[in-house]
Formats: sequence, C-alpha cells, structure tokens
Amino acid sequence: MRQFIVIGHDAPTTPEFPLDDLAGASGRLDVLCRCVTSAFFLSHAIREDVRVHVVLSDEYTVRFEGSDLRRLNPDERSTAALVRAALEERAEAIGHIPVETSPGVSIVRMGFEATLDAVDGTVVQLHEDGDPVVDVDPPSDPVFVLSDHNDFTPDEADLLDDAATERVRLGPNALHADHAITVAHNYLDTDGFRSY
Repeated sequence: MRQFIVIGHDAPTTPEFPLDDLAGASGRLDVLCRCVTSAFFLSHAIREDVRVHVVLSDEYTVRFEGSDLRRLNPDERSTAALVRAALEERAEAIGHIPVETSPGVSIVRMGFEATLDAVDGTVVQLHEDGDPVVDVDPPSDPVFVLSDHNDFTPDEADLLDDAATERVRLGPNALHADHAITVAHNYLDTDGFRSY
C-alpha cells in the first residue's frame, strides 16, 4: 500500500466554495485536487494500491481509497466536487469514525496529527532539504507527507521530525506537490530507479 498525506492549510472546511475558482476563492483546493489525481491515475487505469489523505485546514481529512474509488476523473473540478460532497456530510463524521460519501471517498473529523498517528507504514517526508531519494532504499508501505503551496508549519515540522523514518528530496529543484507524487510513484515503480 502506498499512502500520501497532503496538508491543505487554507482548504475549505464547508461545502460553500465555488468550483469555478479553486485556485482563488477555494483556498488553493486546486493544488490538493491535482495531488489526488496524480496519486491515482495511470494511462487508462487507476492505482488500486493507493490511499490519499487530504487534510483540510487541520480540521477534517478526506480519504480516497484506490481499491474502492469510483467517479474520480482526471480534472480538478470533478475531484473538488467529491471533496464538496464529503464536506456536505461532515456533520455525520463523529469523533474519528469516517463517513463514506462516495465509493472510495470518506470524511473523518481528524486534523494532521491524528491522521499521521492513524496511518500504518513507513512515514517519509518529501522535502527539498531531505536526503537525495536515490540514496534511500524504497520503503515498504510508504506514507509520503507533503504540504500544499505553503511550507509545513513549525508544529507540523515537529510532528514529522518525530514520525518520519526518512526525509527525502526527489531532485535538485523543488517540485509542486502533485509532481512530487508522480516522481515518488516512479521511484517506487522502478525499485529506486534501478529497474525499468
């Protein structure tokens, strides 16, 4: 299982956001939606062994489960509509019990710390100051943690310092979060860039 936790610092926590302005009036939800599609889509297929946790303003987490996922299309607007549908059911998310809002999509009342505590696997922080990924053996059951267009907050960085087994960078230049997910997949698909 490959997992990605993507933190949306300015993401909406109510469904009253415009699908026509995801980059502006929707707290850069466009970035988060691109991360979701990058995590799942192959050419004419979906990665079923992937789970994505999108943390919305440290209040809710929308989970996408590849093995059960339906109605996900490779565009930001339809992915944002799945997030909106999840937020419409947020009142049903009591405690840390998830509520499925669409096949393979659920919402849970958990912020970043609780989400990080709940995942099983090897936590890997993708960071431009990390070790070169080519020097790190691919972990089994990796959980990659990324931030949106903002840096990790000091509290998030402290949590990651405690939880992360590895802190890696994917190349010499900082990448957008959705591009980093694609490169991370390629790193795993090729056994650390050793097998094609």
